[in-house]
Amino acid sequence: MELAGTSAIVTGGASGIGAASARALAKRGARCVLIDLNEELGEALASELGGLFVKADVADPEQVQVAVDAALEMAPLRAAVNAAGIGTPGRTVDRDGNPLPLEKFEKVIRVNLIGTFNCLRLAAAGMAKGDPVDADGSRGAIVNIASVAAFDGQIGQAAYSASKGGIIGLTLTTARDLSAQGVRVNTIAPGLIDTPIYGTGEQADAFKAKLGANVLFPHRLGTADELASMVVECITNDYMNGETIRVDGGIRMPPR
Repeated sequence: MELAGTSAIVTGGASGIGAASARALAKRGARCVLIDLNEELGEALASELGGLFVKADVADPEQVQVAVDAALEMAPLRAAVNAAGIGTPGRTVDRDGNPLPLEKFEKVIRVNLIGTFNCLRLAAAGMAKGDPVDADGSRGAIVNIASVAAFDGQIGQAAYSASKGGIIGLTLTTARDLSAQGVRVNTIAPGLIDTPIYGTGEQADAFKAKLGANVLFPHRLGTADELASMVVECITNDYMNGETIRVDGGIRMPPR
């Protein structure tokens, strides 16, 4: 899949994995539409990359459609990366015997799972409007970001693990659905990636070093750029489809 002269949508594009993915796609010649709620960071990165920023809730059909329409106006839409996500930890039943509030579970599912599918379906519909780019009938590629928590969910990650497991469950099904339109779908399950979620400073560095010691090899957190490299591979390799790939340094998460 050639990206020069195309447009791409990246959710959660203002920071972390989303921002790194947008930069990597822009280097390949794609003009990126960044979807996020952080206007300051989103506008700054969009300006840097020569793209556009759209403030949107990924689970809101009308708001996401605005981003899809903007991408289609710029150039043929050929790529989408669903990197937006949240994590709200909480045990199913806490130490005092109180159940996890259902609204907390629902919020994570809404953003991570429903939001991913909402953006996937709307981006795919936009891609389907374009002409095929090759003899195979290719029209685009979508990459979803799940997590190793889908397989190795830790204590307090019931909502997060369920949401990411749902994304993995969507992968082959949506790839099959979209084969008629020539749109490929893959999912990446990152391990411990060094993003702003861990904070900054000596205390944060010490915490990250402790986490990194559990990684099989190399003994550190992954970088957003390393993750973005796999995102680009899934988009540009025309034979990658319907697959979930762990990018985690070989880690298998302990219970806590």
